[in-house]
Formats: sequence, C-alpha cells, structure tokens
Amino acid sequence: MENQYVVIMAGGIGSRFWPHSRKDKPKQFLDILGLDKTLLQLTAERFRNIICPDQNIYVVTNADYYKLVKTQLPFLSDDQILLEPIGRNTAPCVAYAAYKIRQKNPEASMVIAPADHLILKQENFETSIKSALDAVKEEDVLVTLGIEPTRPDTGYGYIQAGKTKAKSKLQKVKTFTEKPNLEMALEFLESGDFVWNAGIFVWSVKSIINALEKFMPKLADDFEEIKQNFYTTNEKEAIAHVYSQCHNISIDYGIMEKAKNVYVVKCDLGWSDLGTWKSLYEQSKKKWNENVIIGNVMTYETTNSLIRIPNNKLYVIQGLMDYVVVEHENVVLICQKNQEQRIKQFMEEARKKQPERFF
Repeated sequence: MENQYVVIMAGGIGSRFWPHSRKDKPKQFLDILGLDKTLLQLTAERFRNIICPDQNIYVVTNADYYKLVKTQLPFLSDDQILLEPIGRNTAPCVAYAAYKIRQKNPEASMVIAPADHLILKQENFETSIKSALDAVKEEDVLVTLGIEPTRPDTGYGYIQAGKTKAKSKLQKVKTFTEKPNLEMALEFLESGDFVWNAGIFVWSVKSIINALEKFMPKLADDFEEIKQNFYTTNEKEAIAHVYSQCHNISIDYGIMEKAKNVYVVKCDLGWSDLGTWKSLYEQSKKKWNENVIIGNVMTYETTNSLIRIPNNKLYVIQGLMDYVVVEHENVVLICQKNQEQRIKQFMEEARKKQPERFF
C-alpha cells in the first residue's frame, strides 16, 4: 500500500449550501450531516480504511483554507496540504497533485475524490476502490467510478459503459454526457448502459501525466518546469506562477472525454454528491409528514420540506409543501425545493446589493 495515495479535492465554496456555506467556511468544512464530523473529516476517515499510511493522504484546497484543513485533519503535514492560490477547476488541481506525488514516488497510484460526497455503503466503496487500484497498477488506464442510477436525475453527468475488460470489473467508457434533460435522462435509465459520473478517479501518476502531456501539453510543461520545487520552500512561489497561467478547465473535459484508455467501475455505494439542500433532504431521515427538521420548529400542514434553524429560536411554520427553510447566523433562506438550483443565483444577486458580511 505504500505506493497508493489519495488526493482529496477541497477547494470549492459550495455556494448552493448558502447561507450555511460561506466564503470563509465552505460546506466541506461544515458538519452538514449532523454527525459531529465535517464532510472533509468523513472523506479522510473513509480513505484511512483503504489508503495506508496517513502520510499518503493529500488535500488540495484554496490557500485561504489552510488553517481549516490543518485544524480538522491535524495528522497532515504541510507537505500534504496543497494550496492553490486561485481556483482553476479540477484539471490544474489534479496536475498539481500528480506532479508533486511523482516527485516523491514515481510508482504511485492515486485516487482523486471530492471532499463533499456522501458514501453510505463503505464496504462496497472499499471493494470498488481496491479493484480500480489493482487495475491501474498493472495497466495504462484511467478509471472513474460510475454510480448505478436510481432515478432519471438531471443534476448529474452520465457515463455510457461499454464492453467489460477481460478478467476485471472495468468497462470501456463509450461517452460522457453532462446533465441531460429529463427526456434524455429517462432514456439513459431505461437503456441500462449509463451510470452517474461520481467524479472519483483512479490512475497511476505515470498514466495521468502521460494523458496531460498528450491532451494538455501547456499545463504539463508548466508543471514539469517546476518539479524540482516540490517539497521545498520555493513551492508556493512556483505554484503561484503556474496557476497565474492556467485555464479554468475540468479534468473531465481536459482529459477524460478525449482519452481512449478510460474505463468505469460500476458501483452501488449509497452515493450522493451532497451538492444541494435537496440532495441533503433526500439523504436525511424524515420525520412526520416527510419533513427533515433540525432545530426548534412547530409545523402545521407542512410536508416534504427541509427546515434547519438555530435551537435558540422558535419557528412556527404553516402550509408549506416541498420547501427549504434555512437560517444561519444573519441570513434566512426560504425557497421551493424544486427551485434550489437557483440558490447560487440568489446569492450572487444579493451580493451585489448587500454587505459582504452576509456571504
């Protein structure tokens, strides 16, 4: 296991969880699930059962969140916390981790995982990750985890799986589709060929760097030029220079949709990306009338709603159906559950008119 690493991506701001998720403390650093552990801590804990030792766990985050990562995962050394000066999506994030880990261990294999996902079936998860790690150790393949869909969800990307690779659980990826409309999502579900794109990847550093050199040569050249700076006091300055030239591009678009050696492992993980209040509602235990209630709340004729408010206040709510009601510090959000994809829009429009303290 000494050649196996995990890279946890923890740099996003989680704007769709506003007002709980704020610029100074995004959702990955919050106890969204009420388990006395943040999403970042739960993710690291999940991988500590698979990846050993602790020094093989890396976190990529924004430089502003260094103290949050250090406080929540105190076992990490500074060399294991990769600080991005600015957000540039997942391709530069993956490249940074790959080139840094290669400098230490050219034989390494990597798992790339977001910090804010929910996995309910840990045993299935471990089996799937180990299967993928075994595959990338032996072959030049790029592997992604695909979640067997339970509904025609239009909020997820989809992967079309093809033939199964001999003597493995890997299936050749035929196509990627970003967030289809409902009609297309229904067709995907009925075909049985499609899985949700979980955004969890497994590969060797050799394979992903080969892919970067082929499909994103400028990015690869930039990181190649600074490789001697990793694990030194010059790393911060070198990374700032590279990131100042990076385009904002995802690893899906930059590599996965173009490479020919991409495979998927189909999984049943009890998975959710916890991207929105609605996804949290779907994963939470329901109380009377199918409500999810956290806080001191009295409800009347209220159904299928998520209500999350401080314990030091009393909310009396009548006549709501399919709503999100959230209060955190100085902001109250009331939104129809089927409109909660607009929360990012609401927040951005409010920011133009309201003081910074609300964000």
